[in-house]
Amino acid sequence: MRAAIAIAVLALVVATSAIHHDIYAYPAYKYSYGVADKHTGDQKSASEVRDGGVTKGSYSLVQPDGVLRTVNYIVTPHGGFQAQVINKGVAGHPAIYGHHGGHHLGGLGGGRGLGLGGIIG
Repeated sequence: MRAAIAIAVLALVVATSAIHHDIYAYPAYKYSYGVADKHTGDQKSASEVRDGGVTKGSYSLVQPDGVLRTVNYIVTPHGGFQAQVINKGVAGHPAIYGHHGGHHLGGLGGGRGLGLGGIIG
């Protein structure tokens, strides 16, 4: 009888140990990437670092109006997601790709080269 009780207690200790000592990977990584296409003007980048419960990162892109937008952020268990947005530059009209005035809009410009200004205004 004592042997059966000892085996039952030992099985319970082993099962409890397995529950309380789960093995998991520590959350840590680092990545970054970027694009700089001279033909299309597409420029963007991103990077992020995680160490445990804290993640820090940033991303930036050149918007169609020419303004560089950069977002820096941090994520913490207690503070949540916090971001800072920085815009640099003066907004201008985006470059229009095409050779036939208003025809790049499917003929909506009446062929007069008015573009969106002729449609809207």
